[in-house]
Amino acid sequence: MDLSAINPILLIAALMSAATPILLAATGELIVEKAGVLNLGVEGMMITGAICGFAIAVETGSPTTGFVAAAVGGALLSLLFVLLTQVTLANQVASGLALTLFGLGLSSLLGQGYVGIKPPRMGDVNFGPLADIPVVGPILFSHDPVLYVGVLLVAIVWAVLRYTRVGLVLRAVGENHDAAHALGYKVVRIRTLAIMFGGALAGLGGAYISLIRVPQWTEGMTAGVGWIALALVVFASWKPWRVLLGAYLFGGITQLQLNLQGAGVAIPVEYLAMSPYLITIVVLVILSADKSAAPGSLGRPFHASG
Repeated sequence: MDLSAINPILLIAALMSAATPILLAATGELIVEKAGVLNLGVEGMMITGAICGFAIAVETGSPTTGFVAAAVGGALLSLLFVLLTQVTLANQVASGLALTLFGLGLSSLLGQGYVGIKPPRMGDVNFGPLADIPVVGPILFSHDPVLYVGVLLVAIVWAVLRYTRVGLVLRAVGENHDAAHALGYKVVRIRTLAIMFGGALAGLGGAYISLIRVPQWTEGMTAGVGWIALALVVFASWKPWRVLLGAYLFGGITQLQLNLQGAGVAIPVEYLAMSPYLITIVVLVILSADKSAAPGSLGRPFHASG
């Protein structure tokens, strides 16, 4: 066992990258649930985004185009969830599970010709001399653009929910859709846009895994990240900054257990592999001890009257 082989600066930098897929997916799901909809299809939209982004990036030679395609793919798949839950008023839990199963199968079919292919690499953002600052430079100024977009999105979502009329209307629909409808708000339209936004971010999160985090395509490569994103939203009490904290906690523990395995720590690999999930859940349960209420209409179908 050689713990000196673990470089703390590189560890922190790597955890930011490891956290980005779950941060993107959880931020999108936060908006969906704030609108009063429970979409358990995050995993399916992520894996669909992963193959859409990967395939388009390989075919065009542009990772940026791949990420755009991933967002579009996730949003389009989410429209199936919209059709089921907002138009036919099907059960949201069952529809979300079906969406995940459909996404896993669809991605497996689409990805058959891309196994073993390396995608084009997306370069890091050039911060010039800032990247050369000791300690701070490698941690904060040596990452790809999508990582910074993820953090920026958290700040934007927080500001929109807290300070804008759009955020007020979204929260009103999520808290009491009947009252919002009585005030003249288009509940189904608002929820459809929220669901598509969540699908787009889930697709981006999936593409981050296949294009940057693990630059290759393998079937089922999201490996439960979508389910962790769902759990984070609940345990973070539907607060954007707690989602950020939870995602970075999960990314940090994930990266640490990989480093510990590489250092030869005398702990069974299985225990190390499950540690990110256990520790993340325990800490976020403690964080959610304030019992912040979920959106009042979460998971309830909306029946328009008159």
